[in-house]
Amino acid sequence: MCNIEGNIVATQPRIALIHALEESIAPAREIFAQEWPEAFCFDLLDTSLAIDLAEAGTLDDNMMQRFSDLADYAARTTGKADKTDAILFTCSAFGPAIDAVKGQLSIPVLRPNESAFAEAIAMGSRIGLMVTFGPSLPALKAELEAMAAEQGKAISIYPILVEGALAALKNGDANTHNRLVAEACSQLPDIDVLVLGQFSLAKAAPSLREQLTLPVLTTPQSAVNALRARTYPIIR
Repeated sequence: MCNIEGNIVATQPRIALIHALEESIAPAREIFAQEWPEAFCFDLLDTSLAIDLAEAGTLDDNMMQRFSDLADYAARTTGKADKTDAILFTCSAFGPAIDAVKGQLSIPVLRPNESAFAEAIAMGSRIGLMVTFGPSLPALKAELEAMAAEQGKAISIYPILVEGALAALKNGDANTHNRLVAEACSQLPDIDVLVLGQFSLAKAAPSLREQLTLPVLTTPQSAVNALRARTYPIIR
């Protein structure tokens, strides 16, 4: 589309956000409002995904199909801002299911962590990886290792599981959540960068950046910036 001066103007993008935790919705919305207010976002939420994964301990075929169904629905929706231009998953424990979705759709599909991981690998070889949902940690560690290996880079990962923080957040106690996260960072090893590996952890980022002298990356910030650059290049 061109305006009257002949400049190319992008139409409003329609972005699907697919969540497994209610606590991921607000951080995603907040960062879109800050970094990409032009985008029209809509949310799909299935809170049973995280519960079922914790119960099963592994991604089974049924759960993989549920991700496929959610993504297919999201991609087929039309309405405000026309058709869906991209999908951003915010659930960090489901990398293989999201990768399967990438293969079935022609629109951009982003895992929640891939952009933050790419930034972290570029910043250094000693990477802290923090989560509050235990089942996500093995998958995220494997994802980060695989991304580094693809680039031919050797990295050391320092996993940090903050027990009790997610439960506090689910109970509406953000202060306790942030306090537990800060306490977990009080004795960090010598690392180059800290990745907060869940969208829900973004709430703790401002206070951590005041506490720490190293870079603190949040998955929603990195994901939205990468998705905007990929989906909605500004051409004048």
